[in-house]
Amino acid sequence: MKLTVLVDNNVYIDHYYYGEPALSFYIEDGAEKILFDTGYSDVFIKNAALLDIDLSQVTKLAFSHGHNDHTGGLNTIAKAFTKQKPEIIAHPLAFFPKKDDDLVIGSAVSLEELQQHYDVQLTKEPIKLSENITFLGEIPQLVDFEPRKQVGQTLISETFTPDYVLDDSALVYEGQEGIYIITGCSHSGISNICEYAKKVTGNQTIKSIIGGFHLFEDDLQLEKTIDYFEDHSIESLYPCHCVSFQAKAKIHYRIPIEEVGVGMHLAWD
Repeated sequence: MKLTVLVDNNVYIDHYYYGEPALSFYIEDGAEKILFDTGYSDVFIKNAALLDIDLSQVTKLAFSHGHNDHTGGLNTIAKAFTKQKPEIIAHPLAFFPKKDDDLVIGSAVSLEELQQHYDVQLTKEPIKLSENITFLGEIPQLVDFEPRKQVGQTLISETFTPDYVLDDSALVYEGQEGIYIITGCSHSGISNICEYAKKVTGNQTIKSIIGGFHLFEDDLQLEKTIDYFEDHSIESLYPCHCVSFQAKAKIHYRIPIEEVGVGMHLAWD
């Protein structure tokens, strides 16, 4: 399995790609070519071109959740998918309108608009994207230090209600020696995601994690998350997007982490 970072907050020195506070990964596993999130704008398309990645070959487009820094590129996907239309996979709540006070933070493209042009599969249950990659669906709370936290409001049955980002999901890759976790923002909790990935795959060995961990404060949750990483002897950590410098530093003090930036390539067996 190969993964390329198309969009992240960070760009490497002397690597001339575009950055934005968002996330998008391009993943290849066998015949499947998967786009995981589309960032905030058309930056994922620009960077793919610079990296010689042909997005017109994408077979599946999966969304970690519906916030606009992960779905914003939907406005421009017609420019990317010129040869075939990929199947879109997301949680059933992903494309519901979302706001934070008066700020719109959900997808600019509605579910109805997507369904006019694409095969959209909405699921709370885990679903295979390839032989080795699973979209986890809705993540249950399995650890006590990662309760759901409200992020704005979402429109359900014509009423804006507190949004606990139940649409937040992730991917798990089943490798030869363990599992690899790929996240968007981890609103559901990075440890909850790992625990659920273990449950879904039946594999208890977590080899690596890449993505947003949604950790910002030096608090008890961060301490317990680092404890969780240490307890599982995770070989490599790639926190990006929504992880503060302070949180990265605190993790790195106990567990070495890798810097993530646009253009990064990972290969997992």
